[in-house]
Amino acid sequence: MLALLGGCAAQPTLGSRAMLPEAARSAPQNYVVITVRNPIDPPPLHAASSARGYDSVALYQAGGSARSTSRALADEYDLKETSSWPIALLQVHCLVYALPAGADPEQLRARLARDPRVESVQPLQRFDTASNPYNDPYSSLQGNMQQMAIPEAQTLSRGAGVRVAVIDTGVELDHPDLPSATAVGNFVDNDRRAFGEDAHGTAVAGIIAAVPNNGIGIVGVAPEVQLLLYKACWRAAITGAQAVCNSFTLAQALAAAIEAHADVINLSLAGPSDPLLTRLVLRALDRGAIVVGAVPTNGLRNDFPANIPDVIAVDAVENGNSAAILSAGIVHAPGRDVISLAPDGHYDFYSGSSLATAEISGLVALLRAERKHLSAQDAESLLSGSATTVPNACVALANLLHRTDCRARISD
Repeated sequence: MLALLGGCAAQPTLGSRAMLPEAARSAPQNYVVITVRNPIDPPPLHAASSARGYDSVALYQAGGSARSTSRALADEYDLKETSSWPIALLQVHCLVYALPAGADPEQLRARLARDPRVESVQPLQRFDTASNPYNDPYSSLQGNMQQMAIPEAQTLSRGAGVRVAVIDTGVELDHPDLPSATAVGNFVDNDRRAFGEDAHGTAVAGIIAAVPNNGIGIVGVAPEVQLLLYKACWRAAITGAQAVCNSFTLAQALAAAIEAHADVINLSLAGPSDPLLTRLVLRALDRGAIVVGAVPTNGLRNDFPANIPDVIAVDAVENGNSAAILSAGIVHAPGRDVISLAPDGHYDFYSGSSLATAEISGLVALLRAERKHLSAQDAESLLSGSATTVPNACVALANLLHRTDCRARISD
């Protein structure tokens, strides 16, 4: 028993002398790291001893000069000390300060860098382990997510509270990788079974909102949105994802989405200019919704819904319509071999501007979650301005939030 107790007593003590508050770990952009000089004379040498520097000091502490300097800096710049640590190896005292509310971090760091009392100043930066942030087994196949920096963007927003209307075919409501829908409508028929067997709507809904970190399947672009699922289209053939719709069914679905106060309306479809549908889309825009629509195969904004100026028009980047995109203000996103949900709890690869449109609807939801009244024009500007090809979601969010802590690579 004594041996066991001795073994327990010999275990190292876990802990740290310098702990950061939870707020510093969750919002590092609100903090700054400063070092001040901390010269402490080493103890005198004794006979037969050798100089070993600071590691010969039993406990390296902040000296009076360093403590006085740190207090003076806090008072002068309205900083609040949250943690500190004297670093013997560098002969400095290291402090983490909370920035004053409303301060511009870059400007304040620049002022501190010019202060002769400051040995160094830098942001409290965040680092990530080199591992997949998701445990969903097919997430490694989602190259589209990496292209648009979605994993990094989801550290800033996941679309919480945003209502996204998917006007499409039916959706498998019981798919294990899809969240429960806030609203469901069927404007084609009363066939509950056919509703759940539709592939196109299931794929589009999965791209937008597939459940992350549930140990199965894939990750949605904006997994915390509220889905509004409206069937206005039906399968063109017994098998496959191709579907068709008409003015009457689409009008009913659009009206339902508007009445349900949808924040984002996804129209992964294209067709002839339609006066009735155009009036409804304009009404949705007037009420603050952002409408995202696919462009036809020619890559031009000459068909519904892309021919409506304030609709965010989307094409697949692989379609090779880059000249039309640059001249016509079309956003493009990955649209070839995109993995998403399929009926019967399955997964499949899909291609086309429908998938790209769903991705952009998800990105818009990430932005709208942080700015409830964000306009379609501003959303499109943020997405288009974040990259030269596909949008970089993390950069777009960082620009929206005036943050500098997004280090996601801008796509090229």
